[in-house]
Amino acid sequence: MINFLIAALMGLVLRYSFLESVGLNYRFLTHAHSHVAMLGWVYLMLYAFIVHYFIPDKKPVYNKLFWVTEIAVIGMMLSFPFQGYAVISITFSTLHIFCSYYFVYLVWKHHKIVSKAVGLMLKASLLFMLISTIGVWCLGPAVGILGQASAFYQIAIQFFLHFQFNGWFLIAVLALLFYLVRIEDSILFQNFFKLLIISTILTFALPVQWFAPHPILIYINILGVLLQLLTLYLFIKLIKFKMKKALKGQSKLIVTLYYFSVFCFALKILFQGVTLNPEFSEVVFMHRNFVIGFIHLVMLGVITGFLFAFLYSNQKPSASLKLGLYSFLSGFVLTEIILLIQGVRFYLGIGVISNYYLLLFLFSGLLPLGILFILIHYIKLIHYIKSTAVN
Repeated sequence: MINFLIAALMGLVLRYSFLESVGLNYRFLTHAHSHVAMLGWVYLMLYAFIVHYFIPDKKPVYNKLFWVTEIAVIGMMLSFPFQGYAVISITFSTLHIFCSYYFVYLVWKHHKIVSKAVGLMLKASLLFMLISTIGVWCLGPAVGILGQASAFYQIAIQFFLHFQFNGWFLIAVLALLFYLVRIEDSILFQNFFKLLIISTILTFALPVQWFAPHPILIYINILGVLLQLLTLYLFIKLIKFKMKKALKGQSKLIVTLYYFSVFCFALKILFQGVTLNPEFSEVVFMHRNFVIGFIHLVMLGVITGFLFAFLYSNQKPSASLKLGLYSFLSGFVLTEIILLIQGVRFYLGIGVISNYYLLLFLFSGLLPLGILFILIHYIKLIHYIKSTAVN
């Protein structure tokens, strides 16, 4: 959660840099922000949940590996803002990759899952994590042979991001959801699973099309998006009654978090549906508002939304936790709305919203503020547990 707070504060500084100079390289800080958010928050939360739920024999190696991974995150946190991709940051990034490889090996070896459906989802997510790193290993040769401006270099980055977000992160979160709402193997699940995997692979054609245009890639992406829309239909059918049953007795806040995350997941797929129009898929790439808005929709709305829901299930939310979660959700929704409106205005050639950058900065401030209140909740909880233990 501290990693997440730092990533959110870096994001806030990035927003402020459009109002005043912050004395830092924008591109370098963006690298730091994205790496800490992805690898320091989402990756480590998934690590903790996977070990908690799926590894019955929690050997000391998991704890040690967790902290080595955190050291890699801290290294990236301290080096990326000042040097971007250079010797120190690349060293810590490489350490993180090797930690992730070892983590996959350990989980594959030690996991015990009763539900075949959940087991398949978990293994698929881990495989996508391994596959995504091929993009990272291609960056060195891409720079050395063709340079950073080359299509090969850009596609390698997109390969890593696509299969991290849509493969590893998203499918791992869905595996946890299926475990918690008790989804079992069935023909419905098998159809959903196959379509999810195929559509995840096919929709990579879109970012490839941005840097190496070819008519066949447009059709591959269209097929992938159509399969994703069908996947969404099967997903809703799969969890509809199970989720309702699993959420009985949960607090209103937790129920809201679960349904909000499902809604964001549906939005994510529906927004990908607009790329069925090839002309608009180019517009999305050209206007950064749409790209950032979509990344935040997946990272904050879907993945983080579910992670928060899993974290606070079966808990009575404290005042600071409620304040933190509602502040975070408000910041997310408001920034998404303003990014979308501004993106549409750019597309229509209308121009910039009055005080656009100031509004974006102020709304973004609700994100780290929300995380801070959640951290206060944890500090109070730890203090309460310790005082109870002493008494």
